[in-house]
Amino acid sequence: MIVTTVSELPGFQVTRALGLVRGNTIRAKHLGKDILAGLRFLVGGEIPEYTKMMAQAREQAIDRMTEEAAAMGANAVICVRFQTSKIMAGASEILCYGTAVVLEREEE
Repeated sequence: MIVTTVSELPGFQVTRALGLVRGNTIRAKHLGKDILAGLRFLVGGEIPEYTKMMAQAREQAIDRMTEEAAAMGANAVICVRFQTSKIMAGASEILCYGTAVVLEREEE
């Protein structure tokens, strides 16, 4: 499955647009990681516990989006975007969305 932020790929042609697909996940902070992150916050710099959590959430959202696209018969998702929103204190949603399409290689 090709997943890209662009609407056109060199060497490929969109032969069918199947529609919007999306995947999301909601993640909450973990108390143990939150304490360690709080200590890191005091000294500054990256908070790797949250970086890892958000990376995993993005991957899960992409996986869910591509599963939906595959179920529609797509072999690619174009114009992919991410959005995040706060659901409640300590919990955020990651949403990944794009257009499911069928791509075919262009003949040279």
